[in-house]
Amino acid sequence: MGKNGEYRLDEIDRRIIHSLMGDARNTTAASIAENVNVSDATVRNRIAQLEEHGILTGYHATVDFEEADGSLMNLFMCHATFGDVEAVARKVGTIPGVINVRELMGGRMNIHVLAVGQNTSDLRQVGRELEQAGVEIEDEFLLQEEFHFPYSPYGPGDGHRRQPLADYLSLAGGAELVELTVHKEAPVTGYTLAEATEEGILDAGTLVIAIERGDTVLTPQGETTIKANDIVTVFSPDTDEKPAVEAFQHPDDLTQ
Repeated sequence: MGKNGEYRLDEIDRRIIHSLMGDARNTTAASIAENVNVSDATVRNRIAQLEEHGILTGYHATVDFEEADGSLMNLFMCHATFGDVEAVARKVGTIPGVINVRELMGGRMNIHVLAVGQNTSDLRQVGRELEQAGVEIEDEFLLQEEFHFPYSPYGPGDGHRRQPLADYLSLAGGAELVELTVHKEAPVTGYTLAEATEEGILDAGTLVIAIERGDTVLTPQGETTIKANDIVTVFSPDTDEKPAVEAFQHPDDLTQ
């Protein structure tokens, strides 16, 4: 769940966030959809939900100011009186040249300020204004380079994953809810739920209780057809979820 308890990140959300953290500018809904095994519409809908719940809070350009116009970037490591840190940080953010302010919990240097200036004179002016804003500059450094990387636990473990993503939620009594993406060549693809059960593709005790298709969530019936890139929520009555998972996998993965 998110901070407000209203949204629970699943594996699809994590992979979307991982992709956007890598290079949001060159990442399209179509490219994410291909990697995650869902539809473009599902990716766009999930991004909208992540934004709505305050999990995705913005998309920021990374600028090389030295390359742009020869400007310098300076990191000021500062101290503000405990209890005033948040208010001071907001005030510091209004200083011309300041592009990033971080509040830290604990330690003396509890505010880090990143500023840009065309020369050292500009940076000294930022320093003076920081002191006027009520912070003490403990140390400072010219920033040589900055690197950004996606959060690896949200990405695929081996860099490529063909089988559908799966997210598990354990229930009382050993049952599980499993959220799965449907591979286009999975055994169940193209079958109605009734047909899949009759053919033995789905166990009679395994229930598909929801299907996310694009920006729509369907309540499945026996005549509902499972399609490639659907996200299905499956109720498995015991801890052996393997048959439920296999029905949605690429056939080659069933022998691994």
